[in-house]
Amino acid sequence: MAKSMDLVEEIYVLTKLLPKEEVFGLSNQLRRAAVSIPSNIAEGNTRSSQKEYARFLSVARASEAEIETQLEICVRIGYFNEEQTSKSLALCIEVGKMLYSMIRKLNNQ
Repeated sequence: MAKSMDLVEEIYVLTKLLPKEEVFGLSNQLRRAAVSIPSNIAEGNTRSSQKEYARFLSVARASEAEIETQLEICVRIGYFNEEQTSKSLALCIEVGKMLYSMIRKLNNQ
């Protein structure tokens, strides 16, 4: 959960650099996806079954993939360079691996 919160912070820092016309576009999408990750982890953890928890973790993992895609779009259209997104992408990969591992563990029990 801590790494996903770190990712939220990093995304908020990055999105402040986006042009004003992206406030309701990429900025909003990136922030919503980032906040969705720890939110789904927390909500899933309160559910009554491991199957439900795994489902919420899968939603969190999808949000992580969404962030990776949106950051790549930002680089491709010139809003960010690769150096600016490297920390966020590294956190995405780390969070994604952790979520995948947790999902596998829950599904195998």
